[in-house]
Amino acid sequence: MPRLADLAELVRAPAALSVPGDVVAGAAAAGTLGRRTPALAAASVLLYWAGMAANDWADRRLDAVERPERPIPSGRVAPGAALGLAAGLTAAGVALATAAGGRRAATVAVPLAAAVWGYDLAAKSTAAGPAVMAACRGLDVLLGATGGRALRAVPAAVTVAAHTWTVTALSRREVTGADAALPLRTLAGTALVAAGAAAPPLTRPDRRSRAGTGAAPADPSGRVPRRGPAGALPALLAGWYAARYGAAQARAAADPRPGRVRAAVGAGITGLPALQGALTARAGAGLLGLVVAAAAPLGGRLARRISPT
Repeated sequence: MPRLADLAELVRAPAALSVPGDVVAGAAAAGTLGRRTPALAAASVLLYWAGMAANDWADRRLDAVERPERPIPSGRVAPGAALGLAAGLTAAGVALATAAGGRRAATVAVPLAAAVWGYDLAAKSTAAGPAVMAACRGLDVLLGATGGRALRAVPAAVTVAAHTWTVTALSRREVTGADAALPLRTLAGTALVAAGAAAPPLTRPDRRSRAGTGAAPADPSGRVPRRGPAGALPALLAGWYAARYGAAQARAAADPRPGRVRAAVGAGITGLPALQGALTARAGAGLLGLVVAAAAPLGGRLARRISPT
């Protein structure tokens, strides 16, 4: 039987701190924050861990050459045990999502699970790899939005998906190293992601507000910008995300050897909660956004013990 520490390394346990914020951001945007949100977030974590275990099973021969210290090639976890764990976690994740959110949640959880396995078994080494992984994270955000106005969560899903594309593109070069152009491209993408998350949040105006009453002018959707501290919080959290992840990418651009690229990938994973917090705060849940963002430094500290990549 593998040790718990070996299984934690297999599924990259600390990286799971970057997962619940997807569901929370989606639920906040769709107006479905409630008692079922923690259960959907837990289901998302189970599916994430399933993907990590399946990833190492699929890469076991390659890891024997490039990363012999990983749990499977080092002999600490048997390939069959890793595959069984991945299958069990997938089934548990889909079942929990269905129990918490019913048929609507299942219609997202099943494609999400399929996308996770599709990435690990087929897409990862192809040109479509970053796009498939980005789709996984986008679906994760939409999982939180099920049962509400899901269309309102689409911008948040696209934002998280774009971030994931940058991390995945970098991860493909964390063993061999990259040319400086790659981290520069992903850095530009990060700047756009942060700008989108920091854009002034919008809210429905009071029905009594009319032209000439002093209310802020509405945009064509009938919304008006929020003002005051609540409006500044998304920008602050998005700036923190950009500084944290962007600095690591800038260092990789200056020195694109494997260690720096791997560090940038780790920063992208552990820094994601800051972006999720910005999106949650942008949807009007400022305090919850701060709670979500707090997972970023915690994940960074835990990543020193167990690599998130």
